[in-house]
Amino acid sequence: MSLGYLFGGGVGTEPHGLELYRTYEVVRDWYEQVSAWTGLTVRQILEDDLPTAQEERQSVGTVREAALAIGVHDVLASFNLRPAAIGGLSLGAMTASCLAGSLGRRELFEMLAGSRDTPEPPAEDPRQGIAIAFGSLADGAPSHPGENVPGIYLAGDFGPTADGTQRIMMLAGHSEALGALAAEAPPGTVVPLPGRTIAVHTPLRRPYRDFMAPRIDAIPFTDPEIPLLSCLEPKVLHTAADVRDLFQRNSTDPISLVDVYGGMKEQGVQLGLVMGPSIPEGILAFPFPVVHIEQPEHIEQALTTAYDLGIDLSGAPALS
Repeated sequence: MSLGYLFGGGVGTEPHGLELYRTYEVVRDWYEQVSAWTGLTVRQILEDDLPTAQEERQSVGTVREAALAIGVHDVLASFNLRPAAIGGLSLGAMTASCLAGSLGRRELFEMLAGSRDTPEPPAEDPRQGIAIAFGSLADGAPSHPGENVPGIYLAGDFGPTADGTQRIMMLAGHSEALGALAAEAPPGTVVPLPGRTIAVHTPLRRPYRDFMAPRIDAIPFTDPEIPLLSCLEPKVLHTAADVRDLFQRNSTDPISLVDVYGGMKEQGVQLGLVMGPSIPEGILAFPFPVVHIEQPEHIEQALTTAYDLGIDLSGAPALS
């Protein structure tokens, strides 16, 4: 039985992980370590409101979400549950790279914390935004609802819905253009996300990419120890150079969940565990069963599902 771990990429604005922190000592120890590396208090990571400045908010949000994802991984590892393949979207791709052994945890979190020093965009620049969009699966349909609209980019492809009627995508770009598109499109087709002011995975994020480039170049990447699936193209990342390229391009290139779960399917994955809240539950069509893990009760669900599907958990401690 082959197990895959998928890590989402949305920067969490809501607190997550508090119940896991209260339940598992391994998670409490982990958050103390993250605090020491990032200079943030455990409370700031777990439950405080995010800062208001754009880049600082983004930085703390990435620390929060990556800490939760790795905390879930560590709880599962304490029960002898480990992935045969791994991948993620955006921040999740970097977290997956860390857990695949391509860079140290400290290097990852120091990089995420250091991104708060990215210069804020000039006040006169057009405001940026993100929207979720629902597109047609019909042959000849536009690639996305904002196709050929100036200032709008396809930033992410999450694949078909579970009922096979639509495709879910992420659009990003100038917020004014996204708002106009939402007003013109059929109701519910384009939904701008409030509070999202960074056009992630588009060319508009080039200043951030250039600022972070020397910091990423300084990270001592190594070859992944297990199959690591790219979210930027249909590809297994085999070398340290592959992973460094992913980190460098991640902020400006569109992401695809289809590339991640399609690659896992080719690797023989038969059960996927989705870490954290950023990949919606029950909406998307995965090629294998998935269990979403955000709360302590989901740990038991993951272990029970793995056992039922024939994954060897002998030697694991009892679940209290």
